Amino acid sequence: MAWDEWEQLKNQVAQKQSARMQLNQLPADGGGGSTPQGDLTVDQKDLAAIGDRAFKLWEDLGRYGRDAWSSSQTAASDLKTQGFTLGGAVDRVQSRWEEQLTSLLDACAHISNHMDFTKKVHQGDEYYIGGQISSISTLDKGFDGGKGH
Repeated sequence: MAWDEWEQLKNQVAQKQSARMQLNQLPADGGGGSTPQGDLTVDQKDLAAIGDRAFKLWEDLGRYGRDAWSSSQTAASDLKTQGFTLGGAVDRVQSRWEEQLTSLLDACAHISNHMDFTKKVHQGDEYYIGGQISSISTLDKGFDGGKGH
């Protein structure tokens, strides 16, 4: 194969790949939705619900996630004793399960604890104006020359 032919083939492949790869993005004007960019709204009830669900999942995984451990270890040991290589595989699957379970338990605990912390830190961030909850971004609009100013 000649060098020129090789370069031509590389260029053809590169053109095909660049034509297929496109990334979605917002328009340059920052549009894309009715919510202003950077305005995240959440209330105490939302944070509590997320934290409670994470804690419940943590409890259930801790309680039931290791139910098969004893029987899996017994099976792995018996298979190894009888000379089956499957025993080592069962043991490896059980070890991997334990690693993944521990990782998931840690993630659930982290989420639960973070939601509790966030709820406490931001407890006073909502303001009542005329009987309605108003977010910081709503209050800021009053100082930015909004309606009536």
